[in-house]
Amino acid sequence: MGCKRVVLADQHPAMLEGIRRMLETQAESVLMVADEASLLQAVERVLPDLVIADLSFPVTGAANVARLLKQRHPGIKIIILSVHDDPAAVSEVAAAGVEGFVLKRRAVVDLIPAIRAVCQGGRYVSKDPSGGDLAP
Repeated sequence: MGCKRVVLADQHPAMLEGIRRMLETQAESVLMVADEASLLQAVERVLPDLVIADLSFPVTGAANVARLLKQRHPGIKIIILSVHDDPAAVSEVAAAGVEGFVLKRRAVVDLIPAIRAVCQGGRYVSKDPSGGDLAP
């Protein structure tokens, strides 16, 4: 995996812990935060290679956070996690520069392949469980 420093942002401690465990052998350091303000601070402090963040930030939204992160740190890679299988949400975050979109219910299957793809310069979008296409 080309991304050694990772910041995870999610409001749900169980989700954070589960992802951290998945990344134990994949990353050198994983920092967990629970909100967008902490995410922005952590990125400035740690300068991660990869941010994995929940779509549902209550204040400004994931797309706005992604735009801000990309403006400040153009080389940063971002994967968004979501409970929503909404192609419009995928399009919105893709337009903000996000490289990956993973459905939370598919995280066990999709997250490591998404990280590998994104950290190698590619893109990744979870498959829609209903058989449609989430990719923009």
